[in-house]
Amino acid sequence: MSDTSGATYTIYLIAGEPSGDIHGGKLIKAIKEVHPNSSFMGLGGNSMKNILYAALITLLAACTSTQYSIVTGEETEIIREVEVEVEVPVYVEVEVPVYVDSGGEDPGVIWIDSFTQPMSIDGIDILWVIDGSGSMAGDYPKVIQGISDMLSYLPMISWRLMIMSMTGYETAAIEGLPLIPGDSEQDALNMFAQNVQGNHEQGFDAVFQFIENSPDASSWLRHDATLLIVFVSDEDDASISSFPTADMFGNWLDVQRQNVYVSSIINLHPDDSECNGYTHVVGKRYTELTNRYSGQIVDICSDDWTQGVADASNQIQLKEFLELTHIPSDSNHIYVFVDGVEYYDWHYDATSNKVVFDVVPREESLVEIAYYY
Repeated sequence: MSDTSGATYTIYLIAGEPSGDIHGGKLIKAIKEVHPNSSFMGLGGNSMKNILYAALITLLAACTSTQYSIVTGEETEIIREVEVEVEVPVYVEVEVPVYVDSGGEDPGVIWIDSFTQPMSIDGIDILWVIDGSGSMAGDYPKVIQGISDMLSYLPMISWRLMIMSMTGYETAAIEGLPLIPGDSEQDALNMFAQNVQGNHEQGFDAVFQFIENSPDASSWLRHDATLLIVFVSDEDDASISSFPTADMFGNWLDVQRQNVYVSSIINLHPDDSECNGYTHVVGKRYTELTNRYSGQIVDICSDDWTQGVADASNQIQLKEFLELTHIPSDSNHIYVFVDGVEYYDWHYDATSNKVVFDVVPREESLVEIAYYY
């Protein structure tokens, strides 16, 4: 029911990320229906702006003899294109092309997929840190396959990969050089057999001991290279005495390298796991650390780690495409923005539901893809 009292309200909204912007847009729309005289100030994105522009067009239409509505589908007929220069309460002026028709169909829900391109990478140092306890024996074939998959996904130059256990005193004593481009799956098997020993489950401490104390680590680890760590365990990290919290370990990592990526192949919460009700210890500390670096988390109970390993490998390379979360209701109304500016060097592949970049957005750029579904 609309408020007919004529009361006015000024409402402040701040949306710090895309999903908040979507909810903010819905909230503005709901408030406008109850209190049409309300005004809004704050910070937001396209969803919140579009709701306010739609309200403005409705007001313009009420002042004329012509009925207007927002174009939403393929069958609509554009009868006028209106450029509206609006001074909004966030103190910016924008020119917005608003397409109008007489159809009035609901376009669906607005969704925004987004990602940030990684920084320029001058080499990649990779550590696979693997639980060597007896309970992991059944997972070792998948571990080897995962490492083999990563070798095939990585670029053909400038990476180095070391396989180690989660036992700190073992990793501190590791000697030898890493795998490099051209090495084979058999080379990986040999390194796995030599280095994955001990039954401790202290992934954080193992990385610390290797970087700080391994006699050969300093000869090949590069301080100017990106560091990618892949943890594999069916237990949580037990490095409590060395690193009481995951953030403490993350703070230490940040001192070691400017660019750090973390992925984890671990036990998930039972509601999300494929372990079929098997009672297990959730990898909470690994999850916290991986989320800190926006990395990939793979269910260790999954029969196939291929996609997770591929995603872990690809996160350190510029994205050439993005598979959308939903299937757009109208592929003609997909909008791509790079650092807030509309971007046109892309095409939509309906078969794979991917936006493919004809020109790959530059490093460290924020890419946002908006569409209805």
